[in-house]
Amino acid sequence: MNDFMNKVQDFMRGRNGADELSLACIELMVILAIINIFANNLVISLLMLALLAYAIFRVVSTDINQRRKESMAFAEFAGPVRPFITNPVAAVKDARAYKHATCPNCHQKVRVPRGKGHIRITCPRCKQKFDSKS
Repeated sequence: MNDFMNKVQDFMRGRNGADELSLACIELMVILAIINIFANNLVISLLMLALLAYAIFRVVSTDINQRRKESMAFAEFAGPVRPFITNPVAAVKDARAYKHATCPNCHQKVRVPRGKGHIRITCPRCKQKFDSKS
């Protein structure tokens, strides 16, 4: 068993490995598999195979810079949506009560209460003051 693990480690050296985008592809594939149990659709099956192939391609790819660019683009796309996927009830309650302002200096996200009009916010990280509408 130890010899096998050494061979796997040697094979994966210099490769991308599992990242957030490849795991998201696999999670989407599992969701489609559950849907396909009831729908039994060829298009869904082909989409599942394509997602699996893309996830495996990303894991074993040696072009780390290109995979990093793709992963950053996915993180930028999925960032605002992530709270609604992980905990939708809390995200909706938070969105009703608070607004998220971004510091222009350090890009720290600051949660401010809604309905206060124009307010002056002090960034907790860099202490810069900036104006925003809540």
